[in-house]
Amino acid sequence: MPLSIGIVGLPNVGKSTLFNALTRAQNAQAANYPFCTIEPNKAIVPVPDPRLDALTSLAKPQKTLPATVEFTDIAGLVKGASKGEGLGNKFLANIRETQAILHVVRCFVDDDVVHVHGKVDPLTDIEVIETELILADAQALENRMDRLRKQARAGKEHQAKLAVAEKLLAHLMEGLPASALEGRQEGAMAELYAELGPITAKPVIYCANVDEAGLEADSAAVEAVRAHAAKTGAPVVKVSARMEEEMAALDDAERAEFLESYGVESSGLDQVIRTGYGVLGLVSYFTVGPKEVRAWTIEQGWKAPKAASVIHTDFERGFIRAEVIAYQDYTAHRTEAACRAAGVLRQEGKEYVVKDGDVMHFLFNV
Repeated sequence: MPLSIGIVGLPNVGKSTLFNALTRAQNAQAANYPFCTIEPNKAIVPVPDPRLDALTSLAKPQKTLPATVEFTDIAGLVKGASKGEGLGNKFLANIRETQAILHVVRCFVDDDVVHVHGKVDPLTDIEVIETELILADAQALENRMDRLRKQARAGKEHQAKLAVAEKLLAHLMEGLPASALEGRQEGAMAELYAELGPITAKPVIYCANVDEAGLEADSAAVEAVRAHAAKTGAPVVKVSARMEEEMAALDDAERAEFLESYGVESSGLDQVIRTGYGVLGLVSYFTVGPKEVRAWTIEQGWKAPKAASVIHTDFERGFIRAEVIAYQDYTAHRTEAACRAAGVLRQEGKEYVVKDGDVMHFLFNV
């Protein structure tokens, strides 16, 4: 279950530049005019994790497989997109399949880069995008209403879903996101959300795109983004997409030196992924052996059998027990055999809740 993030924003806010930087591949054209991205760009990138590097150096496997993140970059949205303006909302279906939204907001001034509204105004830009996403959700729901009404006439079991659909539609038409509706995780409403996949129900990460000078202190534009995000408890990451793009071709040592020269502790990719894991409640566990060292992504709170299912469904069905070593114990003792001898390798059953960083080996019946 790789983390999947959809990138949205107005034209010319730096979405495609950021996408190029995040994926370390220049496969999303970045040009100084609106709608230069006319097809959704998708890329799967490895999750930077120093723990995986450490385990690899100890186990010396034939291969190392990191956890992954899928980024989807769509064409810039404009006011009226839900009604077909610009490139319309034809690409929003791609966003519905993602787990979280990265909303890129322009917080830099550059006369050489055209702003679609003629001036840099983060709050107005955010309002335009969020309104269009709400309208897109409302349109998608309206398209289902006729079928829901027919189903409701056919049987009482469908009437509850029609009632919650009407409630959600009224909520959206008030200009409120699906994430703000009370009771959305219960009963018929939860079923409707699962079927509809509202874009505005997804966690949002605001990405304030600044120039290099803006990395040190927050500008008024960045402060405005933070204040807006605070109203809903959404996280904010501050990156310079242009600087990230410059780092794309550098190796890890050169990237570290480059970041240090700007007084930045972590890259935009690290910030986005770390924040994405946080808002979605994701963690990683590891499997270690002579053939491969691998990171696996699961939801926080999953028990051992469910965690094993991401390797193969047979592991969950035939689960017997799990052998578990905490990451700190593994790196301290350096081998599985040494961990076993030291008594830090534990036998855990079906009720064990997997922790972030656990090194796991599953025993199961075929």
